[in-house]
Amino acid sequence: MFSGIVEEPAKVVALEREKENLHITLTCSFVKDLKIDQSIAHNGVCLTVVKKDDNTYTVTAIKETLEKSNLGSLKVGDKVNVERSMKIDSLLDGHMVQGHVDQTAVCTDVTEADGSWYYTFEYDPTKGNITVEKGSIAVNGVSLTVVNSRENSFQVAIIPFTYEHTNFHEIKKGTVVNLEFDIVGKYITRILKQYMESGQLNRLIGK
Repeated sequence: MFSGIVEEPAKVVALEREKENLHITLTCSFVKDLKIDQSIAHNGVCLTVVKKDDNTYTVTAIKETLEKSNLGSLKVGDKVNVERSMKIDSLLDGHMVQGHVDQTAVCTDVTEADGSWYYTFEYDPTKGNITVEKGSIAVNGVSLTVVNSRENSFQVAIIPFTYEHTNFHEIKKGTVVNLEFDIVGKYITRILKQYMESGQLNRLIGK
């Protein structure tokens, strides 16, 4: 479990394909503190440390992960938002993020607003995910608040600290990002869909 509070952008230093898997080697400031089998979110994707040395560590993304996220398009030199899993006694500064990316979205606009930035993202609504005005969403692993929620798009406002300390400063029009929708919203959407498909929606709402 994660909070969506990115610790820093890690730099990709090597990529290795092995059958349908991708081994991603990165470097960041806390490599020496990592352990094999430790879970770390990478652009919002929970991956396990499988190898490390003094300066780098390696994680492996399988076919399912590569198909549902932007990790398959990584290049050497790219920056990836990383966050270690929460501790039980930690303050929850963001929101509850599972590290399970639901789908990707495309940045369609970046607008500077006198010291902050508004990013607009479009996604495929047929996959069953929705945003809610002022609700939470994780974009590349960053916990953010939705504004201008639409059927297939939304905006987020980025403050200077987030812009500088995550890979948001590299996101531009056309960039593909990972989305993890709010877990409560996903449960509600799923329940409503089941009742609608079974013809029992009126029963659910008390009619």
